Amino acid sequence: MSRNSALSRGEVVYAEWARRIKRSALQEMLSIASGPDILSLALGLPAPELFPTAALLDAASRVLSTDRNSLQYSPPGRSLKTRIVELMATRGVECSENQVFLTCGAQQGMNLLTRLLLDPHGQLVTEEMSYPGFLQVVEPYQPEILAVPTDIRTGMDIDFLEDVLDSGARPAFIYSVTDGHNPLGVSLSPEKRKRLVDIARYHNAPIIEDDAYGFLNYGPSLHPPLRSLDDEMVYYVGSFSKILAPSLRVGWIVAPEAMVSRLSIVKEASDIDTSTFAQRVVLAYLETGALPGHLELLRREYGGRRDAMIAALEKYFPEDARWSTPDSGVFVWVELGVSVDMPSLLRAAVEDEKVAFIPGHAFYAGKGRFEKACMRLNYSNRGVDAIEEGVKRLGRVIGNLAVSSGCEEFACQLAGSG
Repeated sequence: MSRNSALSRGEVVYAEWARRIKRSALQEMLSIASGPDILSLALGLPAPELFPTAALLDAASRVLSTDRNSLQYSPPGRSLKTRIVELMATRGVECSENQVFLTCGAQQGMNLLTRLLLDPHGQLVTEEMSYPGFLQVVEPYQPEILAVPTDIRTGMDIDFLEDVLDSGARPAFIYSVTDGHNPLGVSLSPEKRKRLVDIARYHNAPIIEDDAYGFLNYGPSLHPPLRSLDDEMVYYVGSFSKILAPSLRVGWIVAPEAMVSRLSIVKEASDIDTSTFAQRVVLAYLETGALPGHLELLRREYGGRRDAMIAALEKYFPEDARWSTPDSGVFVWVELGVSVDMPSLLRAAVEDEKVAFIPGHAFYAGKGRFEKACMRLNYSNRGVDAIEEGVKRLGRVIGNLAVSSGCEEFACQLAGSG
């Protein structure tokens, strides 16, 4: 069918990539899990009761009453960049205001960097289990995705990555969620961080480091981001969404100064101007000095919720299941010990037990069919009691499905676990 013949009948002829694209599993789950009667452990939403609402209201009021240009088109403010430089220093990263580029959230940061670096049909490296929002960003380019396995205890398989690059692959970039991996919950070990940067430098393969969860850390020792190891090959993407409030849509990139002007050009073509009012509100909040205390509150509350989820998994899930114990972020990755049809499990969970999760296949970036019985669970958006109840319901529905599938041994394990 020609474009002209389609247009003559009033039909829209979409670009090739748009004809292929589908809603992500996360968007589908947002509809399913938003029902008032659903106990959702699915989406990575922060806890609304922990938003610094009063402080943000006060910051917005001060901005509107003292800054006549707060609602006008205007260039990004340097004062916020200065605060971000100070914030990055708490993560062990030295940078200057000229290396900070403000964005409308981390998602836009990934989008802008992809537009700068990736040619149509080019190569890129990501992990086999990858954030669907990133996969949506690169989909229009129809890239060759070089998928690397991940160990749920130590992170990306660096030996595998090195073999891929040594074999002649020339990716436009390597995408890495170094801390609080989405969906696996793992943080890259210190040894692997250094090797990853060394390999990237040797092969001239830049790294896009997605650090949306790096400030939400619970472990006894904190490891600096990849950006602390190299200020030329690592392009850091940060966000206030998970540590203040998602709807502010304020994020940033830390990149070489020479790249910032090109980012400005690409961004101008995308949205002309960032939400400078939201930037001013964030700046006004940061100027109060309240963020460190707020981060401590989040770490304490989310750390307790993580512990509650791990305890519930130990109590209600089968003995041969395994899961990550994250020291950053808001997700636990669970691998069941037997073959279970995950779409059927999800349907039964929502319909019979009114509990929701994200099946593992929603995050798969590798080739072929993903067969493992896995799920991603979120612990930031629910209180301790609700987390235990949700995991208990999931354990029950897994047991029921196991019985109906003839997996008696698996069902007995669940029955024995309470």
